[in-house]
Amino acid sequence: MSRYRLNIEYDGTLFVGWQRQNNGLAVQQVIEDALERVDGRPAHIRGAGRTDTGVHATGQVAHVDLRKVWRGDRLRDAVNAHMRPHSVAVVSVEIVSDEFDARFSATRRHYLYRIVNRRAPLTVDRDRAWLVKRSLDTDAMHAAAQLLLGHHDFSTFRDSDCQANSPLRTLDKLNVSRVGQEVHIYASARSFLHHQVRSMVGSLEHVGSGAWSARDLQDAFEARDRQRCGMVAPAAGLYLIAVDY
Repeated sequence: MSRYRLNIEYDGTLFVGWQRQNNGLAVQQVIEDALERVDGRPAHIRGAGRTDTGVHATGQVAHVDLRKVWRGDRLRDAVNAHMRPHSVAVVSVEIVSDEFDARFSATRRHYLYRIVNRRAPLTVDRDRAWLVKRSLDTDAMHAAAQLLLGHHDFSTFRDSDCQANSPLRTLDKLNVSRVGQEVHIYASARSFLHHQVRSMVGSLEHVGSGAWSARDLQDAFEARDRQRCGMVAPAAGLYLIAVDY
């Protein structure tokens, strides 16, 4: 048996998320089915991040143990051929040691959230960004975002169905910047709570639109109360862009 690291990207629009479920097609299922056809036996992959329904990835990482020994580029091409026409691609493959674990070896995960800030409706970015029509003050959003950095109880930004043992997390980066009509929010941490990034983005949108002040955000955060959270931003704007090891 050899262990392989798969670097993966996908458009999550038509999937129920990364993880196999009974209510629809998951990214994991598409890749595992392709690997079974290629390797001739059932395959199980473990991903670095369990992205939700509608969330995208340009830097997802997974590992798999296969019976056959493959050259990385040949395994990549074979798997991609069997995943057509699904919007999933294995970008690269490399052989790794048996100690490598895509989920538990990860030291940091990086997410991007895209907001398109304009009046006109989305066309090519429909299902790939959040359209916010009211003007956003990105400087105010970035300044407020810095209040959330560090090791804290993130209960305010934790989904009620979150299965994590603790609401404590260490947020390493939460940067907000404007790129033309887009607002980009970058979040980095070793791990995140369920819906944490989307919950923080929704609350930061309140700051950018003027509905909240930075103090309002801080008060909601320090309340450690899910009911104090702003809206949860739509899944369509969220991307897993990189994982560090």
